[in-house]
Amino acid sequence: MRKKRIVIALGHEALGTTLPEQKDATKRTAKAVADFIQDDYQVAITHSNGPQVGMIHTAMAEFCKAHPEYTATPMSVCSAMSQGYIGYDLQNAIRTELLNRGIYKTVSTILTQVSVDPYDEAFYHPTKIIGRTMTKEEAEAEEKKGNHVVQVSGGYRRIVAAPKPMEVIEADAIRALLDADQIVIACGGGGIPVLVQSNRLKGAGAVIEKDTAAGKLAQLLDADMLVILTGVEKVCLDFETDTPKPLNAMTVAEANAYCREGEFGEGNMLPKIEAAIEFIGNSAVRSVLITRLDKTKEGLAGTTGTIIRK
Repeated sequence: MRKKRIVIALGHEALGTTLPEQKDATKRTAKAVADFIQDDYQVAITHSNGPQVGMIHTAMAEFCKAHPEYTATPMSVCSAMSQGYIGYDLQNAIRTELLNRGIYKTVSTILTQVSVDPYDEAFYHPTKIIGRTMTKEEAEAEEKKGNHVVQVSGGYRRIVAAPKPMEVIEADAIRALLDADQIVIACGGGGIPVLVQSNRLKGAGAVIEKDTAAGKLAQLLDADMLVILTGVEKVCLDFETDTPKPLNAMTVAEANAYCREGEFGEGNMLPKIEAAIEFIGNSAVRSVLITRLDKTKEGLAGTTGTIIRK
């Protein structure tokens, strides 16, 4: 009998922002992840990378500014760097926690690429602001390179598209590791967006919503459950009012209706709910749990968090 398979999507709270914060945060995160492994789940982990990739992008841009002889670093390369250094801390923290519990399993980080459609509508309407604040002259230079910029407080910043994920290029490798009962960290930051050009993969100047990518990975792995860890204990209706209404459970039909009614913010809860709907599809056995990192165990036991089922 196959073990239950779970994909855990870690949010910002699970990773922190600075290097020291990340070290401490991954230790706490490792305890929550180890609980699932101790309960005999097969576990794949995805994670956010917002502050980290922003820091890398800014650092590389400043380096090129100080040393014009060096080539500017594409967004796709910055994403790859963030996957590596977040994965490094995360896999070591999980390994340590497992060994402390007497569990001997390999934890691996897979550098993950996710294909996107070059004709995705998102490329015509970029929404994700990234990188450092630029002067007007620097912004004009970016636009001459074909990049989009937007005016913000204190100057200008780059803005990129957030296309939908089509395929996870390394899905077979991730599946093979899970089948071998190993722990896998993959699709960090939504994965590195790439365009498929014949036999070649070309990095795209875009970002993929991390929760959407987590849902796609969970689908491809035929997971039983997707756990989305975020900053709230439960999904709420009327969230930004004085009387928010927490939800213990939702059906897919109810979730679709709430989305149409505009109940969930585009930059926070909406991508999570859309990922849940997409992952569950028409399945009567798949489920999604949305809660905080420190409430994961209670959420799995059904005493808190929001559960979504068909």
